[in-house]
Amino acid sequence: MTITYQPTANLMASALLTYTNMRTHYEHYGVDWQQHKIYEQIVDLENWDILLNGDVVGVMRLAFDESGCYIRDLQIDAAFQNKGIGGAAINECERLAVIEGVEKIRLRVFKMSPAYPLYARTGFIIDKEDDRFYYMSKCIA
Repeated sequence: MTITYQPTANLMASALLTYTNMRTHYEHYGVDWQQHKIYEQIVDLENWDILLNGDVVGVMRLAFDESGCYIRDLQIDAAFQNKGIGGAAINECERLAVIEGVEKIRLRVFKMSPAYPLYARTGFIIDKEDDRFYYMSKCIA
């Protein structure tokens, strides 16, 4: 099993993966996001395809600012979840953050998301929460 990363080749396909994975969360919370809306939100981010043996199975989206790296999105196709790909992607996010010279990674995750345990397992802590989200961070330096 070889996991690699490349700049996203097809942003619309990437947006579709996010929509497909997140649709039940959007419906649960009454968020009216479709593929085109997701595309508008991701076009200015650092978008990375996650490849397994050369095939795109996920995407990660990062933004950098003065306070660190923000994981805006991490999606793994449902057929490839629970195989260590998400954990490997977190490690890649950390590697990219170190290259950028930042000391902290932040993210926001729906409380009902199956990704929450992944973030907790990989060292993220809850900084705050509201009715929908955990706001998490991890120091890397």
